[in-house]
Amino acid sequence: MTPRTRYLVVCLLTALAACGTPPRPAGGPTPAAAPSPAAAPSATTTQGSAVPPITPPAAASPTPAPTAAQLAGRRIVYSYPGPVPPQDLLDAVREGRAGGVIFFSDNTIDPAAFAAAVRQLRQAQQQSPVRWPLLLMTDQEGGRVRRLSGAPELSARQVSEAADPVRAAAEAGAGAGRNLAAAGLNVNLAPVLDVYAAPGNFIDAKQRSFGKDPGDVGMLTAAFTAAQHREGVAGTVKHFPGLGTAPAGANTDEGPVTLADPLTELREVGEAPYPAAIAAGAGLVMLSWAVYPALDAERPAGLSPTVVQQELRGRIGFTGVTVSDALEAGSLAAFGGTGQRAVAAAAAGVDLLLCSGRDTAQGLRAAEALADALADGTLARDGFTAAVDRIDALRAGLR
Repeated sequence: MTPRTRYLVVCLLTALAACGTPPRPAGGPTPAAAPSPAAAPSATTTQGSAVPPITPPAAASPTPAPTAAQLAGRRIVYSYPGPVPPQDLLDAVREGRAGGVIFFSDNTIDPAAFAAAVRQLRQAQQQSPVRWPLLLMTDQEGGRVRRLSGAPELSARQVSEAADPVRAAAEAGAGAGRNLAAAGLNVNLAPVLDVYAAPGNFIDAKQRSFGKDPGDVGMLTAAFTAAQHREGVAGTVKHFPGLGTAPAGANTDEGPVTLADPLTELREVGEAPYPAAIAAGAGLVMLSWAVYPALDAERPAGLSPTVVQQELRGRIGFTGVTVSDALEAGSLAAFGGTGQRAVAAAAAGVDLLLCSGRDTAQGLRAAEALADALADGTLARDGFTAAVDRIDALRAGLR
């Protein structure tokens, strides 16, 4: 190669190198190195179409912990007057501040209006942060104690007098379950386990007892409970530890009642039917508002830790939901107002509080008192949440 040729080649290579490197603005950053073959692929496909960048999925938001007001409300069974659920009740349900609703004859007298009310309550529940159904309940014992027309038409006494009492009890329980389920309800405040001591006494006057023998009462109430349970309706056995010896007119709804049954009689008669009914699937046990000096001379059963925790939970072994009788009962007149009664029952170990005065405000007052007692430590958080857990487990198994 001649010197002239070598010079021309060098000039050409210099010019090509200058064209291959773009100018850099004065003071600008050094351009990044070209990606290596192992770098991420280009955002353009071989066909030239743009591919959007991949965005990692957002982490699921944790479910907020329930507030004290929500935990308290989930321990309340509300009631209301007339055919239409009031707005404050619907709001409580929507906001996760309700455990259930109890219905009476003034709620159910018009079947079409009652069906609409149940739909409203269920729709409100579906909008709430609690995913389980409300406890929708009534007293459908049979005979003279029914809030819905139809089954069971036989009273407890009539069932016990049938040619085949066990079959009659099962048919009564199945009829109650089907009737309530068809109306959209999922809890029956029945059957009654009280073993009546004398004809015409308090519990026998309306034929609410299945008999005078505790073994028979246990067998028949177990048949009723199991059949009802198969229809998707939870049974409530009542009134622990027993109202069978209450004389005529001794009504805890109206005033204080003291039953001086010896401890052996309470256990061998009053409490004796409970294990069979519980084993048959009873999801709830209702406490009596009578005073039983053999167990606790100072407090009605539903306000007594001795009765609730030692007798029912400890001796009988019940692990389900405990429920109070009516919180407005006259027998509680000496125990303060709604809030004080609610806190006392919860402190005794009652999970679910029955505010059945046909006034939503009653339930709201009870819930507020429970929330305050939880917040200030009057009611221990562990015990409080355990009660809510039992109620939630019951709700989760119902429709």
